[in-house]
Amino acid sequence: MNIPARYCTGYLVISGVPASSDPMDFSAWFEAYVGGRWHIFDPRNNKPRIGRVLIAQGRDAADVSLSTTFGPNVLKSFKVWTDEVRGNPDSDALLM
Repeated sequence: MNIPARYCTGYLVISGVPASSDPMDFSAWFEAYVGGRWHIFDPRNNKPRIGRVLIAQGRDAADVSLSTTFGPNVLKSFKVWTDEVRGNPDSDALLM
């Protein structure tokens, strides 16, 4: 179909969805350039979300890995927090 697309990686903001005790987790989605702008598509969740914390964009998951390690390693801790910031929706480009 010759539609430009890019793989995106980051975290889904948990505001606006039912509360969960599960830790915030890494997520992935894609963006397609249609009608003169980039649109977000999330086939995994398939429902609107208030925001996303975009970490990286690339051609595929290999382009945007959060970490690359060689040999044995142990991740002791990793936490992500988000807070909703209300404002002008046109200026909140990162909260799509």
